[in-house]
Amino acid sequence: MDANIERLLSEYDERSAAEWRRAEELGTKAFGSRDEMLLAVGRATGQLLNILVRESKARSILELGTSYGYSAVWLAEAARDTGGRVVTTEVAANKSQFAREKLASVGLESYVDFKVGDAVQLLEALPGPFDFVLVDLWKDLYVPCFERFVDKLADGAIVVADNMLFPEMSRPYANAYRARVRKSGRFDTVLLPVGSGIEVSRYRGWGSSD
Repeated sequence: MDANIERLLSEYDERSAAEWRRAEELGTKAFGSRDEMLLAVGRATGQLLNILVRESKARSILELGTSYGYSAVWLAEAARDTGGRVVTTEVAANKSQFAREKLASVGLESYVDFKVGDAVQLLEALPGPFDFVLVDLWKDLYVPCFERFVDKLADGAIVVADNMLFPEMSRPYANAYRARVRKSGRFDTVLLPVGSGIEVSRYRGWGSSD
């Protein structure tokens, strides 16, 4: 990790910590401004994403939910090492632009294709196959997105879904996603208590049920 990228990640971490302190002060009042918050996957999850991309030598990487670009930095830095590219989707144009500028500032923009729009609709036009997928957008979209990318996965592809344990209000959507992955019979999958909880699933092809 070069020094410029590390400095950028530290900036993100500081912003995230400040936002969470503010949210704790405001309590439920902070819910209304959640779309302005970084809501990053966190350092531990970011590092794991980076390692998984590198070790699996993933080249076609899909991120559902750019937000302000924190996880895109981790993914793009790994993609530079594997000779790959990240396609990242975000419904809010201002967030996508912010992320683009941040990645450009550390020389990673050329490894990322920024898409703006509804993720479910965007997935219809993305051909795949994908070697790696990060699912980290609004939680009610996890299952609809899964239905659209599952047939576009490469053999051995890794899918990581964030927020499986926290926040608790999202737990029903997280449980529905985890159940859908298991019901497909097409993945080896495990829940890991990293960050806000992540489901790490390895695609092994067609199963007995779908």
